[in-house]
Amino acid sequence: MLKDITIGQYYPSESTVHKLDPRIKLVATLVFMVSIFVIKRYWVYAIVLLSLLAIIKLSNIPVKLIVKGIKPLRWILIFTFVINVLFYPGTNMIWAWKFLKISYEGLNQAIFMAIRLVFLVAGTSLLTLTTSPIELTDGIERLLKPFNKIGLPVHELAMMMTIALRFIPTLLDETDKIMKAQMSRGADFESKNIINRAKNLVPLLVPLFVSAFRRADELAMAMEARCYRGGEGRTKMKEIVITRADRIAWVVQVAYLAIIIAIRVVVK
Repeated sequence: MLKDITIGQYYPSESTVHKLDPRIKLVATLVFMVSIFVIKRYWVYAIVLLSLLAIIKLSNIPVKLIVKGIKPLRWILIFTFVINVLFYPGTNMIWAWKFLKISYEGLNQAIFMAIRLVFLVAGTSLLTLTTSPIELTDGIERLLKPFNKIGLPVHELAMMMTIALRFIPTLLDETDKIMKAQMSRGADFESKNIINRAKNLVPLLVPLFVSAFRRADELAMAMEARCYRGGEGRTKMKEIVITRADRIAWVVQVAYLAIIIAIRVVVK
């Protein structure tokens, strides 16, 4: 299950989406996230789904890879759904027993939240799948560059964010290896008893933390060996340049957000 998580992974390809400016992709992801929370009608999510499928097609990323990344969310989706169904305040009751109540409003909210979570993970996964860590760092740094004027260490923040994202698949792979090693020694991570499962996590977490600190130390030493001294005065081998495809992508995402907002305002 851990290997199914796609956030932080990069899928190499020569697609149109991969070649886009990372700033455009970062802003597009933000626009996408805003749009899925603005929507208040089920049928509008069909537009979001078609847009997402079109981007997946252009990026040459297998659909099964996106679906694979959503699978680990099933327990979070179930938990969120149940909480919203049982505790969301509503007037049109379907079923009630003591403090537990199911209303049409709660059911509606639960479905909306489940759909939003699925689209949120799929959209953010596309960003990391189509953007290499170096491009992601450059994009974040360029977008946050105005904050340099108030003394914010933009380059360092961008580097930290990118390293954190890059370490997600690395640590997940490490966790999977440790779990298999502990299971071969008799550890039970699939027991139905929650208390036993919690106890068995201790021999998993300790070596995982040790491994994470070791990798962090190795990364720090590698950066020092390459004379890394932060963002001031640094040059780039590949400068980010806005192309015609980037301008088209910018127009498309502005039009997409305008359509979503217009539907929200017009359709009551």
